[in-house]
Amino acid sequence: MYIEKQYRELEKVEEVRVYNFDKVQLIERDAPQVMRPEKVPFSNVMKHIPSDINVFLPIDDGEDFIIERIGWNLLERANINLEDVEGRKISELSPFYFEIFGDAFKEVHNTQKSKTIRVFYYVSNKIRTIANVDIICDDGTLYAISDYKNTPAEVKTLEEQHEEEIESKANLIEYFSQTGSYYKTRNEFTWTPGIYNIINRSKQAEDPFYNIIFDLVIPEDKPLVEELLETMSPETDTYENIIRIKTHEGVIKYLDTYLYSKFDENGEEISHYGLFKDVSVDSHKHMTRPVDFMLNGFNRTSKLSLLIEPLSRRYEFSEGFYDMVEVPKTEYIHSMKILDNIVEEDVKKDLKRLYDGKINEINKIFTYRVNGDEEHTKICELFIERFKYGNKEHSIGFLTDITAARKKQMELMKSNANKNILIKEVHHRVKNNLQVLNSFLNLERRAYGDNPNRILDNMQARLSSLALLHEKTYNTEDFVNINLNDYLKDQDETLKTLFGAKSINFTSDVDPNIHITIEIITPLLLIIDELTMNAIKHAFPDPDMPNKTIAKKINVIDNYICELILHDNGVGLKDPDSLIHHNLGWEIVNNLTKQINGKIELLDCDVGTGFKITFPTSFEHTIEYHLGNMGGEL
Repeated sequence: MYIEKQYRELEKVEEVRVYNFDKVQLIERDAPQVMRPEKVPFSNVMKHIPSDINVFLPIDDGEDFIIERIGWNLLERANINLEDVEGRKISELSPFYFEIFGDAFKEVHNTQKSKTIRVFYYVSNKIRTIANVDIICDDGTLYAISDYKNTPAEVKTLEEQHEEEIESKANLIEYFSQTGSYYKTRNEFTWTPGIYNIINRSKQAEDPFYNIIFDLVIPEDKPLVEELLETMSPETDTYENIIRIKTHEGVIKYLDTYLYSKFDENGEEISHYGLFKDVSVDSHKHMTRPVDFMLNGFNRTSKLSLLIEPLSRRYEFSEGFYDMVEVPKTEYIHSMKILDNIVEEDVKKDLKRLYDGKINEINKIFTYRVNGDEEHTKICELFIERFKYGNKEHSIGFLTDITAARKKQMELMKSNANKNILIKEVHHRVKNNLQVLNSFLNLERRAYGDNPNRILDNMQARLSSLALLHEKTYNTEDFVNINLNDYLKDQDETLKTLFGAKSINFTSDVDPNIHITIEIITPLLLIIDELTMNAIKHAFPDPDMPNKTIAKKINVIDNYICELILHDNGVGLKDPDSLIHHNLGWEIVNNLTKQINGKIELLDCDVGTGFKITFPTSFEHTIEYHLGNMGGEL
C-alpha cells in the first residue's frame, strides 16, 4: 500500500488516497497492551449508530494515542475483536492508520479545533471505499467519527429503473441546453450528468466529496469563488455571476452561475444548490459577462481605469490600472499594501475608512510612488463608491492618471499668478507713480514757479517713461524678470523726440542678461530720466558742438548687484558742491536711488559729467546688498 495526501482549499478538507488497499496490513496483532482502558460511556448505544465512533486517549503530550474504542465497521474490516485493540498505542497497533491520521490527531489535540479528513481506498485502481472522518477533541479525549461508503455495482429495482429513465430524459435536456446542476447536503455533492458534459469527463467515485466545478476555476477567478464561499449567509443566500474554468484538456469555458443556499434559524447551512450554463459559444469576443463589456470599453486608454469591486478580493480592473501602477496584470496582487505607495497620509486614512465601511465614498487627488520609487511619481485622481444591490454590498470606482494635465494646470496657474501680480502691481505702481509725479510737481512749482514751460517739459518726460513702462509690462508674459536693455533703447528714442535732441547721440550698452523686477525698474527709469534731461539742457549749451553724446552702460558687478554709468561729453560741472547741496534735480535723483536701496556717486571726469549708480536687481537681494554697503550712503 502507498498513500497520497492533498488539501482542498475550497472545501477545507484534507484528502488521503490509499492505493492497493490490503486488509492484512492494517493491524499488527502482536502489539502490546499499554493500559487497561475504562469502559467507554454509551458503548451499547454506539453499536446502533451507522457511523464508527473511535475513541482515543492522548499520551506523551499528544505524540501518541491509546485506543479506548474502535467502531464496528473498522473491526469487521480488519477481522479483529475490540479486546485485541483496546489499550494499545495506535502507532504500534496500526502504523498504517497512524501514518494517515497521526498528524491530524496531534493537530486537533494541540489546537482543540476539529478537522475533517476524507480517505479513498483503491483496489485495482478503482475506488472501493470512501470514508469521511471528523476528528474532535472533547475534555482531553479524542473522537474520530467515520462514515463509510462502499461503491460496488448494485442491482436496481424496477422502480429505480423507472426513475433512471426519467432522469435520462432530464439529462438529455441538460445535454442540449449545455446546463448542469448540483445540490449539497451533509457535506456531500450530488451532480447531474450535465455537469460532466460541461467539464468533459466521466463520473468518478470521489466526486460527491468536493466541488468539481470550483476545482477547475482559473486562477484569475479563484478570489471571486473564495469570497463567494465566505459570504454566503442568510442575508446573502443567492449569487449570480459568470466564472471561467479550465477543463482537464486545457479548454477555457465560461459558465453562467447561479447559487442558492438554505439556512436554519441558527444561521447554519442546511443545503446548497448550484446551476451552471456553458455560455462559451457566446463568448468568442471574451465579453460574455456584462462586466466584460464595461472593462473592454476602458482598455484603449492607459490613463483611465475602471475599478470593479476594488474593495473586494473579487476585484477586476481594466488594463489602464496596470499601466498606471506599472505592474503586469499577471504579477499584481491586490491588497492594502498598495497604500504604502501613496504619499498623502490623509488619503491613506480615508481609503482605510472606506475599506472598513465607515464611509461610502472617496474622491481624492494624490501622489503615487511607482513601485515605491520616490523619484518616479504620478499624480492620480481616485473615485470609489460603496453601494448595496439587493442584499449584497458592492463597490465601483475610477482611477485617472492626471500627471500631464496637472503639470499643464500648474503652469497655467503660475502664468495666471504672474498676470495677477502684474495687474496688482500695475495698479499699485500707477497709484505710487501718480503720487511721485505729484510730489515732483509740488517741488518744481516751488523751485520753477516763474518758468511753467520747464515744469511741463519735465513732467512730460516723466509721464512718457512711465507710459512706456506700463505698455511693455502689459505686453509681456514675465512680470518679474524684465529685460532692461529693451526699455532703455525705447526710452532714448522718447527723450530725443521730446526735447528736440536729435543732434545728440544716445548710446546704451546694457548686459542682455540683466533682468530686474518691476519694483526696481520704475524708479530706475525715472532716475535715468532726470539725469538725461539734465544733460540735454545743461551739457551742450553750444548747439553747434560736434559729437554730442550721452552714454549709458549697465553691468552686473556682483551676483544680483548692477552698476549704471551715465556719462556725457559736454562742458561739465563748474561747481559740483552746488549740484549736491542746492539742486532740485539732484534731490529727486538721490531720493529715487534710496527708494531702490541703491547708491549714487558723482564721478570725477576729465570731459563732461558722469554718475555711477549701484542697485540690486530685486528687493529680494537688497538686505544682503545693504549689509555689504553700510556707511556708504550719500
